[in-house]
Amino acid sequence: MADAYQRERITDHEPDEFVAPAVPLGPGFEDTALNDPQPAETQPSPQQSIEPGRALALADFAPPSLGAGERLIRLAYRMGVPSSMLTSPMGRRVKTRLLATVSNPLPGDRVAGTALRAGHFLVHGSKTPIAQVEFGGAARMTPPLERVVHSFSWLADVEACAPREQGAPIAERILAEWLQANETPPARPGKGPAWSIGNTGSRLLHWLVHAPLVLSGIDKGVRSRALSSISQTARWLDRNVGKAEDGLAEVAGWCGIVAAGLLLPDGRPRRLFGEAGLMRALGELVGDDGGVLSRSPVAQMEAIALLVKLSACYRATRRDPPEAVDTMLGLLVPPLLALTHGDGSLGSWQGGWAIDAAEVAALVEASGVRTRPLRDVRQWGYQRIVAQKSVLQFDAAPPPMPRHARHGCASTLAFEMSHEGQRLIVNCGGSACAGGLVPVRLEQGLRVTAAHSTLVLDDANSTAIQINGAIGSGVSEVDVDRRTVEAGDASKGATRLEGSHNGYAARYGLTHRRILIMRDDGTELRGEDLLVPAGRKGKRGKVGYAIRFHLGPGIETGLSEDGQGVGLALPDGSLWQFRAGSGEVSVEDSIWVDGRARPVPIQQIVLQGLISRGGGSFSWLLKKMG
Repeated sequence: MADAYQRERITDHEPDEFVAPAVPLGPGFEDTALNDPQPAETQPSPQQSIEPGRALALADFAPPSLGAGERLIRLAYRMGVPSSMLTSPMGRRVKTRLLATVSNPLPGDRVAGTALRAGHFLVHGSKTPIAQVEFGGAARMTPPLERVVHSFSWLADVEACAPREQGAPIAERILAEWLQANETPPARPGKGPAWSIGNTGSRLLHWLVHAPLVLSGIDKGVRSRALSSISQTARWLDRNVGKAEDGLAEVAGWCGIVAAGLLLPDGRPRRLFGEAGLMRALGELVGDDGGVLSRSPVAQMEAIALLVKLSACYRATRRDPPEAVDTMLGLLVPPLLALTHGDGSLGSWQGGWAIDAAEVAALVEASGVRTRPLRDVRQWGYQRIVAQKSVLQFDAAPPPMPRHARHGCASTLAFEMSHEGQRLIVNCGGSACAGGLVPVRLEQGLRVTAAHSTLVLDDANSTAIQINGAIGSGVSEVDVDRRTVEAGDASKGATRLEGSHNGYAARYGLTHRRILIMRDDGTELRGEDLLVPAGRKGKRGKVGYAIRFHLGPGIETGLSEDGQGVGLALPDGSLWQFRAGSGEVSVEDSIWVDGRARPVPIQQIVLQGLISRGGGSFSWLLKKMG
């Protein structure tokens, strides 16, 4: 990964002096001590540096240690020897059946399950009649609906809303239609969404986890076809799992293979084969600090959910999961928690939306991991500051590589901030759920730099978002510096984050540098955005800039009389003020995707103007009043 992430310097120490960017507050705005020189009683502690980490370095997970006999079985199975010949070479072929019943560890969505009972798929708020779904893939559906239909993740929703005897007929009806439209798998993956590796692996895993729903109907023909399809799908994955569309899809494929090895007869060779492949795929999916390489919290949750369900399959067969599975869960959970706000819901990063706290908490509880959020997830690329009741999240890394990202965003140096669970500054988010209530046509717009709370030059993205959805060129290098400041008066201490990126260097000859200073009591955030010439000589002419601050839902705004500030009234009754040192301040409409994947109209503060290509700086202040 060194070619894409050339430099990421993280330090954690106290500076020799603390100088906040000066922002004139204007009439009616109260100044603070952070504009004054550092008090004499401030005593910086000795410097303490954190050794820089490899940016998004690959984690190394070895398969479970095996004896010589098991290694030989695994090798033979990988070479194509049927499992029945390896487990009982002189015996007769065993009839396909399930060896155990799995207890589902993750509850589904009761509302979505109720919609299924009423005859509709409900995906991200959008209803689609079951009768109108083309299960064979001839007529394309929206991507979120395709994933739900073909992965069979909806089985958990049916289970959550009704007893088995009421849910089984619904599952049986949909399964019968799907099997009729997909009688035989294609020769290779990619022939429609039904046979992508990600959907196929998830489908096999869900069939096995929710077997009582799909195999307890009154139609014996459907039950027989379902068992045959389970066996056939497992064999198809054995041959094709290496052709996955991305790392997360490959992990889903391997999880399906391992689950089949656990729950189908003569499964020992398949399980040994799948465990080795799964460990390798996990090592290539996740960085050293536990963040998935797509940098997406939604993908992080999907990876955790896959391993949680696979662990339930192990427990159903009275086996312990390989130690590496528990280790991986212990790695995956803390970075996810690093992107939670004070109310427990997620920040909107890399296509994700503000997923509700209850959904995040249920997933973490099912994982069995009890831990705290990481403060700085250096390889994953996010910084987190907790100051009393305020939480700040900062994107301090380049966007993900194209081969890892499904919904990569040009969000470098953007931030989100909340106070007492109320969101103050957000990103629009939600490109990964476009196709529900969020229209598909908005998907690309939700990934651009302007959809995030950061600086934009000339309405251009800091990293290109190509027409086909892939991440293009732009930010390849990010420097990050983190410092803490202690003062005699504890309320005057602060955490200082400084980051810079080269996304605009090639086109405009300018490097964007952002400084964020959060006071320890959480009531004040000072910022400064600088544009620094990337070469020895700055280019001539001027270029337009806009620094955007997307505001949380329900915040009422009012421009100050001098046009340099905005008053903010939060839904909880608290008052905040935004002040700018220069530029033109305006309030514009924006959009935010909430925890139920619904688009919500919000407002944004825009600080904009023209800047010389020789560079410049723009300071601003966000402060709680009273």
